[in-house]
Amino acid sequence: MGKLDGRVAIVTGGGRGLGKAFCMGLAAEGARILAATNEPVGLDQAIEEVRQLGTEAESLLVDVTSDEDMKKMARYAVDRFGRIDILVNNAALYYGLRRKPFHEITSDEWDVVMAVNVKGLWLSTKAVYPYMKEAGKGKVINLASEVFFTGSHGFAHYVATKGAVVGLTRALAIELGPDNICINAIAPGFTDTEGSRTIADVARYDTSKTPLSRLGTAEDIVGAAIFLSSDAADFITGQTLLVDGGRAMH
Repeated sequence: MGKLDGRVAIVTGGGRGLGKAFCMGLAAEGARILAATNEPVGLDQAIEEVRQLGTEAESLLVDVTSDEDMKKMARYAVDRFGRIDILVNNAALYYGLRRKPFHEITSDEWDVVMAVNVKGLWLSTKAVYPYMKEAGKGKVINLASEVFFTGSHGFAHYVATKGAVVGLTRALAIELGPDNICINAIAPGFTDTEGSRTIADVARYDTSKTPLSRLGTAEDIVGAAIFLSSDAADFITGQTLLVDGGRAMH
C-alpha cells in the first residue's frame, strides 16, 4: 500500500526532468497524476511511463503565468479525478537560462523569470485553493533552491525568484493554515537534470564542499516531496527543506 493511495497530485512542469521524476515518485506511492506543462516535448512518453506504474495519469498543456489556464488546470483535475490533494509547483524558467552579470540582465528577461517562477506559483496555488479548502485538507510543495541560501554568480534574476518562493511559502502557510492546507518548499542543490545540463557542465561540478561528496539526482529530491505530501507531514507547514547533500546548512 502506497503512502498516497487514492490521492490526486498536480505537478506543474511535469513533462521532463525533475517534474517527471516527481510524477513518477508520487505515482509509485499510489497518487493519480496530472502533469501540467507548456512543453509538449516528451510529455506523452512521460505520461505513459507513469501509467505503467499502475496509476491513472493525464497531461494538460498550460501557461502557469495565465490566471485562466491555472483555473482550467484545477477544474480539469477535479473533473477527471474528483479532487485535488497535492500540488507540486515545479514549473520554473531554468532550462537554458543564460548566466550574465546582473547589470546586463534586461528588463524583459527579469520580468519573464519573475512571471514564471513566482507569479506562476501564486496563480496555481490560488487556483487549487478552493478545492483543497472544500476538502478540508491539502498539500502544496514549492520548488525553491539552494541558491537562495548561497547566491549564484550571474543568476541574480533566478536567485531572486527563489528567495520569493521561500517568502511566499511562509506567507501562504499563515493564510492556508486555518483551512488545514500545508505549504512547504524544497530547496534542491545543483542537481543533474536536463535543465542543469543546459547551463553547466555537470561532470565538472565541484562537490568538494558537499559533505556527501556527489552531485544530486532528480530521484534524490523526490523523497522529500513524497514525505511532505503524506500524512506524516500533517503538522509541517511554512518550512523550506534543503536537499543538497549538506552543502548549505541552516
